[in-house]
Formats: sequence, structure tokens, C-alpha cells
Amino acid sequence: MSRSALVENVMAMLEDAGFLVSDRCAIRPKSFDIAARRGEDVLLLKILGNIDAFDAQTGGEMRRLGTYLNATPIVIGLRTRDEELKPGVVYFRHGVPVLSPDTAMDLFVEEVPPLIYAAPGGLYVNIDSEILADVRENRDWSLGRLAKELGVSRRTVSKYEDGMDASVEVAAELEDLFDAPLTSPVSVLDGAEEVRDDEPTPDDPDVAPEDEPIVTVFTRIGFEVHPTDRAPFKSVNESDDQHGQVLAGHSAFTETAEKRARIMSSVGEVTRTRSVYVVDELRQESVEGTALIEKEEMENIEDAIDLRDLIMERGEDREEVA
Repeated sequence: MSRSALVENVMAMLEDAGFLVSDRCAIRPKSFDIAARRGEDVLLLKILGNIDAFDAQTGGEMRRLGTYLNATPIVIGLRTRDEELKPGVVYFRHGVPVLSPDTAMDLFVEEVPPLIYAAPGGLYVNIDSEILADVRENRDWSLGRLAKELGVSRRTVSKYEDGMDASVEVAAELEDLFDAPLTSPVSVLDGAEEVRDDEPTPDDPDVAPEDEPIVTVFTRIGFEVHPTDRAPFKSVNESDDQHGQVLAGHSAFTETAEKRARIMSSVGEVTRTRSVYVVDELRQESVEGTALIEKEEMENIEDAIDLRDLIMERGEDREEVA
């Protein structure tokens, strides 16, 4: 299957599952391919045939964007260099959960979350430690008795009851011994933080010199600016008050800039953010809801209210953000 066909299939699957799905981010470089929202669940998805192509820089960017936009970064892929991705298993690359299309279908359409995750050494599951302790005590088994049945040390059983995860084989043996479900799902939509490696999110990239005047304006009027280096927008700008978040781009108004502005509007609709594109010379007022502002005009903005009013006036062809 081509990557383009895979992206289309994933988009159709998400729409069938009731997600609002953004346009495809078809401009390079790009940290994610699509954004999607269902209720309060927001996803940023990278879709790859071979997940070995997912590098650390892209992973770091997706995790930063997930933090700023209150979204879960996810990779959907078919295989690694060595093997196909197994259904029902969550993998990880650079701190981002990775799912096969079948696993994504189960999670988003059937609403059946995966139980297994891959980590160095094999496949593992979350053991519900409280249930394990209860069923062992109800059977009047000591830690030592259970350890003997499993062929492990007493200390290992104690760790299971303290919250340590178990291999798939041990979990299956435990459930057979006690004839009870003892595993709990992997919380993919929360980033699977309970099982993934604690990989620190890299700092924001440096601001490009040509964007510094725009960043200065956002900072001066009370926004916290988060630059990007692989997104269709140059920065995510956050305000602590009612002005919310603004996605911002900046360049001459070329055909590529127009495409970026269109993608920004679509992503903004999904993530419930406004978008603005600063251009050197104003030829039109908006692109499908992304407000266009001339650079000199931007530099003369005095406060966040002026910016908000200008964005809403020029981006009026897009529905109000909920």
C-alpha cells in the first residue's frame, strides 16, 4: 500500500469513528500529517509505511505540539524494517505511541483499547495490582506460593502487586491461575504515559531571524510564543486570558504560503485555535478563515484585543471556535 493510500484510509477511518479531521498537511517539512478531534480528544497523527522513518526531531516536535494544543501525538504505521506491526500492541518511537491500522481501528472505531505494549525485552501488559493482591489473598496464597506457581522469585511477585508490569506470558499464566481478568488497557489517548519510557521533551527550537519581529509583537502583547520547525505554522502562541491560542505563520504571500494558511485554518478548526499569517504585502484579507495581516500592520498592533478583533474580522468566513 502506498503512503498516500494509507493516509487516505486512516482519514476515512477516523471520519467513520466520528472525528473531525483536518486537511492533510501536504507541505514539507511536516511533523504531522493530520489533526483530528472527537469531543475533547484531539490527535496529531503521523502516518508512515515504515515507522523507522520517524526520527527524534519529528518526535520531539510532535510531543511539544501535543503539549501546547492539548493533543495526543500518535504514529500509525505498517511495519519496521524487520517486521510487521502486531495488532493489539502499542509501540513507541521517541516517546510517541505507535499503532498499526488494525490497532487504531479497534481503538477509535470499536473503542477497544490495546492491552499490550512493546518495550525492550518483549511484549508487556499492565497488571491491576490491587486485583492481583485481592485474588491471591482470597485464595489464601502467600507471595511465596504464587512465586512458586509462576517460577519467579517472591520479590518479583511483590513487585507485580506494587504496580510492576508483567510479560504477556506471565500475565496469561496469572489469569489462568486465578480465572480472572487482571490486565488493564494502555491509555493511548493520554499518551500512554504509564508505560512509555520517560523521555524528556526537547526544548523549543530557536526563532528564525526573519520571524523575530513577529515574535516580538506576540510577546509584547502578552502571548507566550512557542516556535516550531516542522509544522505548517511558525509558532503556537498562548495567552493566559480569554484570547486563547493563535497559530501564526510568516512569509511572502506565495502559492506555498497560501497552502500553509489553508492548512492552518483546517488544523485550527480541529484544535479550536485561531490562525493568522503575516505577509510582506497584503493582497487579500484571509485564506479560508486564516486572517492575513501585513507585517507593518502587525508591528503596529498595540494589544491582544486589537489582534483578536483583526483576526476575527478578517477570518469571519470561518465558524466561531467553540
